[in-house]
Amino acid sequence: MYTVKQVAEMAGISVRTLHYYDEIDLLNPSDVGANGYRYYDDDALLRLQQILFYREIGLELMQIKEILDSPDFDLLEALRSHRAVLQEKSARLQNLIHTVDNTIMHLTGELDMSKKRLFEGFSPEQQKQYEREARLQWGSDIVNDSIKRWNHYTEAQRQAILDEGSTIYGDLVRALVAGEAPQSPRVQAILVRWHNHIHHFYEPTLDILRGLGQGYNSHPDFIANFQKLHPDLPAYLEAAINQYVDDLETAEIERMLAEDEAMQNQ
Repeated sequence: MYTVKQVAEMAGISVRTLHYYDEIDLLNPSDVGANGYRYYDDDALLRLQQILFYREIGLELMQIKEILDSPDFDLLEALRSHRAVLQEKSARLQNLIHTVDNTIMHLTGELDMSKKRLFEGFSPEQQKQYEREARLQWGSDIVNDSIKRWNHYTEAQRQAILDEGSTIYGDLVRALVAGEAPQSPRVQAILVRWHNHIHHFYEPTLDILRGLGQGYNSHPDFIANFQKLHPDLPAYLEAAINQYVDDLETAEIERMLAEDEAMQNQ
C-alpha cells in the first residue's frame, strides 16, 4: 500500500489532484486509515495510470470516469491503444515543437531559416490535417500565428522584444551565478516575465512551455546558444521552467476544486 504523498511523487502530480480525484469518485483510495490517511494499492495505481493516459490525449475527467467504470473496459487493450496514440502524438508534437523552436530562433536572428523551413512538419499533403490537429491540441496554429504576430510589429517593437528577451535571460544567468535555485521565488518571478515574453510570439499552452524547457536542454542549437551565456544555463532553464509549469498546473487544480466546492455549496 502507498500513501497519497508517495503516489503523488510516483505519478508526478500533486496531492491536491489526488484529493480531487477522490472527491469526484474518479480514483478513490483503496483504504482509509483510522487517522484519515488515504492508502492506494497496485490496482489503484493502474487506474491512475489510465487516468493520466486519457488526460494526455485530451479527455475530460468525467469522460475518463465513464470509460474506466464501463463493464467492457479492457486494461490490456487500453494500454495497447494508448501506446499507438502516444507514439503518433509524440512524433507529431516533436515535429511541431522543433518547428516552433526553429521559428523562434529565426525571428530572433539566431537561425537563418528559409520560408519553406518555417513550415517543416506541415507537408503539402498533411498541412490541412496538421493545422486542424494543431488547433485542437494548442487552440491555434502556433507557427502561423507566430509569423503573423512578428510581421505585425514595427522595427522598433521587434527590437524592444529582442532586448526584453536578452534582459530576461541575462537576469536568469545572474541568478544562476548567485547560487539561486531554479525553484527559488526570485527565479520563478523571472519566469513570469519569460512567460509574458513568449506571448509576443504566440499563445503558449502549459504543454508548449514545458516542451520549450525540455528543448532548451536537448536541442543542439538552443544548447549552443544558451551555453554561450553560461555552461549550466540549459539545464537550469529546464529545471526552472518545469517548476513554473508545475505551479501553474497546481493553481489550475486549486481553481477547479474551488469551483467544485462553490457549486456544492449553492
